[in-house]
Amino acid sequence: MERQAISTDEARGMAVDDLYRALSSQREGLTRSEAEDRIKRFGPNELPEKEESVALKFLRYFWGPIPWMIEAALIISAAIGRWEDFAIIFALLLVNAVVGFWQEYQAGNAIAMLKQRLALEARVLRDGRWQKAAARDLVPGDIVRVRNGDIVPADIKLVEGDFLSADESALTGESMPVEKHASDIAYSGSTIKQGEMTALVVATGEKTFFGRTAQLAGEAMTASHFQKAVVRIGDYLIVLAIALVTIVFVVSLIRHESIPETLQFALVLIVAAIPAALPAVLSITMAVGATALAQREAIVSRLVAIEEMAGVDVLCSDKTGTITENKLTLADVAPFEGFGEDDVLLAALLASREEDQDPIDIAIIESEKAQSLKERLSSYTVTRFKPFDPVVKRTEATVRDSDGREFSVAKGAPQVILALAGGGRDLGEAVDSLSRAFAEKGYRMLGVARSDTPGTWTYAGVLGLHDPPRDDSAATIRTAAEMGLDVKMVTGDHVAIAREVAREVNLKTEIATADAFVDEPDPEAAEIVEKAAGFAEVFPEHKYRIVSLLQSRGHIVGMTGDGVNDAPALKKADVGIAVAGATDAAKSAAAIVLTKPGLSVIIDAIKESRMIFERMSHYVTYRIAETIRVLFFITLSILLFGFFPITALMIVLLALLNDIPIMTIAWDNVLYSRAPERWKMRKILTIATLIGFVGVVSSFTLLAIVEGPLNLSLDVIRSLIFLKLAVAGHLTVFVARTRGPFWSVRPAPALLGAVIVTQTVATLITVYGFIITPIGWPLAIFVWVYALVWALVITDPIKVYAYRLIDRGDIPFVR
Repeated sequence: MERQAISTDEARGMAVDDLYRALSSQREGLTRSEAEDRIKRFGPNELPEKEESVALKFLRYFWGPIPWMIEAALIISAAIGRWEDFAIIFALLLVNAVVGFWQEYQAGNAIAMLKQRLALEARVLRDGRWQKAAARDLVPGDIVRVRNGDIVPADIKLVEGDFLSADESALTGESMPVEKHASDIAYSGSTIKQGEMTALVVATGEKTFFGRTAQLAGEAMTASHFQKAVVRIGDYLIVLAIALVTIVFVVSLIRHESIPETLQFALVLIVAAIPAALPAVLSITMAVGATALAQREAIVSRLVAIEEMAGVDVLCSDKTGTITENKLTLADVAPFEGFGEDDVLLAALLASREEDQDPIDIAIIESEKAQSLKERLSSYTVTRFKPFDPVVKRTEATVRDSDGREFSVAKGAPQVILALAGGGRDLGEAVDSLSRAFAEKGYRMLGVARSDTPGTWTYAGVLGLHDPPRDDSAATIRTAAEMGLDVKMVTGDHVAIAREVAREVNLKTEIATADAFVDEPDPEAAEIVEKAAGFAEVFPEHKYRIVSLLQSRGHIVGMTGDGVNDAPALKKADVGIAVAGATDAAKSAAAIVLTKPGLSVIIDAIKESRMIFERMSHYVTYRIAETIRVLFFITLSILLFGFFPITALMIVLLALLNDIPIMTIAWDNVLYSRAPERWKMRKILTIATLIGFVGVVSSFTLLAIVEGPLNLSLDVIRSLIFLKLAVAGHLTVFVARTRGPFWSVRPAPALLGAVIVTQTVATLITVYGFIITPIGWPLAIFVWVYALVWALVITDPIKVYAYRLIDRGDIPFVR
């Protein structure tokens, strides 16, 4: 790769014309062929990621507490010459490594897909026309346009426009925005807070001043609270296993049993208790969930948001584009004295610019009334244009007519235009009256002014813009209410507009304004915010406080936003959601980015998140129950009866057969919860412990039967117990995966198929005696019937009844 033609430092001191020549560029932009040639020379506008070698990634799966325990058992097996055990233990170690490595690879592909979907875009002048292009395709010499809300895609030299205000805090630590003008440098990764300018790309990729662009999915693999909780459960199970094994080891020493055999058995018993499938289950479930959400047009930039979203109970939703269509139409024109409708509309047209694709500008330009003014419009030339500035809340243009006379036009918030025009009391009352009348119809009002003398403005009139509710909003809000979700509409529009929209979509109309809570102490403000059905006339800075106040009342808050000023609230929220068409800054701050407009996609994402949470809960319940069932049965058998009910080889084989199918729980069919999810550890422990100890009783009852009435030999008993533990273990999955009867939710084909295959293998091994003593088909059928009766006829009804007691509050400890 060749060196960049000009460094950022060199470009800073060069005149704009000299820089054009140095970069072999022109003001009409590069051609496509020139850009393709330069990307071959300079490389893509991105930072190369250091890729860990495939071999090292694979070898990492043989390092860590779980692999160490398995490897210790492997060494002891070889030391005492138990080669059958050695082969099975080695197979377990290898299978865990291969499956874990493969799932990491799959998850990595999912993250790469998400990063690609969230990649920054730039407005670039190519082949003489403005077009959108991926930021990674920018090259030195390209001409780009950056504006409010954009993340600067490369190091650029500003060449045309008034000014920019750039937030470089993420790069320099400087909290205050930096004002930039023509000939200044704007750095890759900074965020445009105000203004719009044209610029020349001087450095890309590794050669940018700060060496990187914004990476929107950079925190995608951060562990969430739920993931950490599951890992803590895994640690708890290992500690429990070590405690029980220590007791067994001490008792064996007292009884003068073979130390190598006891040590091997103890280590392998730990292997049986280790949640070896835990990392794979987590990565598969997250990757599957992220892909499912992407198919629903919700791109996850931080995977942990999937779990956080399951607990959201308050959703603060933007009105425009989420509840409404965000398709503004010109509904009314009201001129003031001295102006006609055409005069007001013409001034508004001249203060609009189509290439910016601003929704308000497009509504005015594409209105039916504007079409009749096209011929008249052609006699005017806009010589200077100031794009919309969220601080001053207006656009402004300087215009020259066919006779060479110059005048200015402006459009913006009605009160801003009133202040600009310096209107008196009568004009103020007229504006207020029109504002109320328009708001009651659900119209958004826009003021228009004209200046024929510099510094003197006249209020020409107002426009009424209508943004109707989306067709699915009312039904989606009903669904949200049924899911225990409190949807609060948030808008900067007039409170009357908010109430009209709320009425149309079946939301409550108790809409509060920012004045109701902004000056109140936190406790009183929190109560006001919690009770309000929505908020109107709020600025982006108010959104942050709304989120903070709701969180102080114990709510898990989802917040939608689209602008650069929404970023703090999106970061503060438990789940920040950048809606369709959001700025790069909003996308960067959000945990979930929507690519489809509307509220329904958010509700779909919440449903999907709750289903993912359910699958993880089912896995945890199963894992705890299975550990209790196997460890306590084996430990009590050794301590009370001096009897090893299964061999060390059988334990490892059991772990191998259990871990493979449980990974398919990531695709299992589940019902999403009708209420926001919470990590209810006491409930899970209670249910899992109950299922586990019923399994212990079942195993001891079978042991009594085969030792007593059936009077089987020791080796046959061990094989029979092995088959029972294998069959009952997977039946435990079907018991643990539902709150109701096991048949209430059909298992996914992947889970059912995996269980059938592994249990067929376990049955054939036991019947025909591959590496263990054979028991024949009659005893195998007896074990299957026995396990089915205990799991589905005894354990499952006990579980259902326990859930009923918990839900009724009859078990205080579990509330």
